Formats: sequence, structure tokens, C-alpha cells
Amino acid sequence: MTDLAAFARDKGIKYFMISYTDLFGAQRAKLVPAQAIADMQENGAGFAGFATWLDLTPAHPDMLAVPDPTSVIQLPWKRDVAWVASNCVMAGGGPLDQAPRNVLNRLVAEAAELGLDVKTGVEPEFFLLTPEGTQISDPADTAVKPCYDQQAVMRRYDVIAEICDYMLELGWEPYQNDHEDANGQFEMNWKYDSALATADKHSFFKFMTRSVAEKHGLRATFMPKPIMGLTGNGCHAHISVWTRDGKNAFSDPSKELSLSDEGRNFLGGIMKHASALAAITNPTVNSYKRINAPRTTSGATWAPNSVTWTGNNRTHMVRVPGPGRFELRLPDGAVNPYLLQAVIIAAGLSGLKCKADPGKRWDIDMYAEGHTVTGAPKLPLNLLDAIRAYDEDPGLKSAMGDAFSAAYIKMKTQEWNAYTAHLTQWERDTTLDI
Repeated sequence: MTDLAAFARDKGIKYFMISYTDLFGAQRAKLVPAQAIADMQENGAGFAGFATWLDLTPAHPDMLAVPDPTSVIQLPWKRDVAWVASNCVMAGGGPLDQAPRNVLNRLVAEAAELGLDVKTGVEPEFFLLTPEGTQISDPADTAVKPCYDQQAVMRRYDVIAEICDYMLELGWEPYQNDHEDANGQFEMNWKYDSALATADKHSFFKFMTRSVAEKHGLRATFMPKPIMGLTGNGCHAHISVWTRDGKNAFSDPSKELSLSDEGRNFLGGIMKHASALAAITNPTVNSYKRINAPRTTSGATWAPNSVTWTGNNRTHMVRVPGPGRFELRLPDGAVNPYLLQAVIIAAGLSGLKCKADPGKRWDIDMYAEGHTVTGAPKLPLNLLDAIRAYDEDPGLKSAMGDAFSAAYIKMKTQEWNAYTAHLTQWERDTTLDI
């Protein structure tokens, strides 16, 4: 175990950011001087959980964020500060079951009991906007098909290269960066890892990207659909499962698409729980302006609308692009990094246990021929439908944890109710004179 006080001495750290992620994916932290980190490593930093998006009241005792020293990262852009992910416990009690990193830790342990290590890579997309967040920051980025635009990515070289340099320094093994399918949109990729490590990196990546963008006078957003008419921010996840002896349990060259029986069963769990899964992978009101969306100015949304799977075809919810893995294309940029990994494991292990069949493989262009598909459920049309689908899936709720599921459903329903109570400009425009 890393001694954080020794880490501070070795690296010249003055402050630690003891960080946790709440139910809504908001990142919370306390800035702790290095002189106090030994006590914090043992006992945790105190928070009022009710003051963040957790299902707690002002009457609850302190929530303590206990740093996980294996996750510590020296900020490459501010080297006297270190970030460390933490696990939430209640003062005088045990772990806070609803806390997202705790949910993931429990499911990682459940997979390990079966001799399995779920490994994932994520592809977070983001926009670089003006500081007020109302428009893309590059006025010259106007191409109808802007994906991989050579000039546009170089006009944002300073931001993208700085982030990639930091990932190289951190040993994440980044391997490609590109301008994505919307004007002002980018994606950066790094090597896959075990689910908890990927979640910590994903969480830190969002913090780092926002911080570097702010340093350059810009605003980075992972919001699923910040600009109507343009392709939204996805966060595709590539999934494989490995055994204790280092074998890829999803790889079998003798099978269809080289996907083993275990891989098909894991995929079957994802397909079985897909509608409920959306409440986690697409967690905001805005999420449903990305999936089930009309065609964008580039010609395609690159987002799914039905529960279907395929080979190397990007118009479906799941594709199998190569041996030994598959890509879940449902999640968006608002997804909670820890809950994304947790729900993948929960659904996948469910599929393994009951030997779930993923159903028919479709190889059509879903954007052009999706209307010909029969028997495949449509994805939820809005957040309320997704919440209801999750609430009606007892298997997934139990796998994610009863305490977590109850808290999540309660708070997401409150969020939906707050949205529906909000008076929008659209309502004024369309009904003021009726």
C-alpha cells in the first residue's frame, strides 16, 4: 500500500485532493495539506453527505471519504497537488452502500470470486466551447462532415496535445486523439485496464480535461447533447473478461465473430438488461436528446435507438469489432465513471450465471433499415421511462445493490420531477397564445 505521506515527501506534494463521485456523477473533493494526510489516509476526510447528490439527510452523521492510495495521481499541470480517489464510509458505521465507487468495488470483488477480471476501455467525447458554454470555441470549425478534420484538430493542438502529454506521463498509454463527428467535438483514447482502474482514470480524465480547457480560456463539456443538430457526446465502452491465468475468456476463434460462449453469455446479460441499463448509462434528461435522435447535420447520430447487436457495424447498440471483446455504444458523456463499470459487470455476470443468449445478430444499417427489425425493444424515450425500466428489473437492481438502487431511483425521480416542473421557452413559444 502506498504511504501518502511518503508520496508527498518524494514528489514535493503540498496538498491532496481527497475526491469522491456522488450519485449524479459530480466530483467532490477536500483540499488537504500534506502534513495532515497520514490521519486522513487512516480515518478519512469528513463531508456532509446531504450537501452533495447522495440520499442522506442533514441529520446523518459525517460521511468520511477514505483515500485509496493505489489511485493517487500527481497533477501534471500543478505538481504540488495530488488527486486521490476515495471510498465513502459513515462515521461510526460501515461503507456507504449507495456510493458509486463502493458499488463498483463490490462487483469487482464478486467477479474476482468467480476468477474473472473485467477489463474495459472507454472513449469519452467532449466539446470545447466558449467560456459561457453557449457555442463552440472555434469559429472556423464549420464543416458539414467535421469528423477527423485535420485543420480543426490542429487549431486545438495546444489543448489536445497538453492533455495527451499528461496521459503519456501518467503511463496511461494513450494511442490516438481526433476531432469527432460534431463541430467542436473531440475524443481521446488510452489503453484498457481493469474496471476500477479504468473508472478512476475516466474520473480523473474528466477533471483534467476541464482543468486544461479552463487554463486555455475554454470550457470542456461532456454533456450528451449540448448543441442541437450536432452529434452528441458518447462514451463507448470496450469490454473483455480475463481469467486468473491471463486468458481472454471472450476469445474463441472457433466461434462466430471469435466470441466465446462466455462472451456471448456476458453480452446476453447486457442485452437482457439493456432498457434498465439506460438509467445508468444515460443518466440525465439531456441524454435522451442523443439516443433516439433525428439525423444530425453530419448525416448520422452514431447513437443507438434499439436493443440490437452486430459485427463491425456502428449503427447498433453493441458491435463486435474484433476477437475477444465487444463495444457497448449506449453510454453517453454524462455517465458516472464508476456506475458505468458497475452496471456492465452486474449485467454481464447476470448473463454468465443464467447463460443468457444475446438473441439474433443483425447486420443491417439500423439508421436506414431499422424499421424492418422485429422483436428488438426500443430504448427508453426519456429519463422517466429509463428509471421505470430500471425499477422493473429486480435482477439488475439486486445486482447493483438494494440500497444503491433505492437511492438512485429516488433521486433520479426527483430530478425528473424538477425538470417537468420547469417552465421552458419552448412552452412559451408554442402555447402562450393558445
